Amino acid sequence: MAEYDRIGPESFFKKYGYGPAKSYFLSYDGRLYASKAIDGVAIRYQDPGTSPLTSASFSGGKPVMKKLRTLGFEIVVTTQKI
Repeated sequence: MAEYDRIGPESFFKKYGYGPAKSYFLSYDGRLYASKAIDGVAIRYQDPGTSPLTSASFSGGKPVMKKLRTLGFEIVVTTQKI
């Protein structure tokens, strides 16, 4: 999330091959983040020797929402584009 904040959503999406979230957003510290993009890139930070997941390599939406909620994150469902 720090990198997302630092370079901005558009640059983050371009760098990692993601697009804006459609419905599911991770809410953290008063900000909304594209949940699939954050989830896919987080593995890079969790295990520095691992490449981030590509958008095409996994399903977003409800599976990501469930995973992030299990990790203690709040998920917001909205049609607002972020």
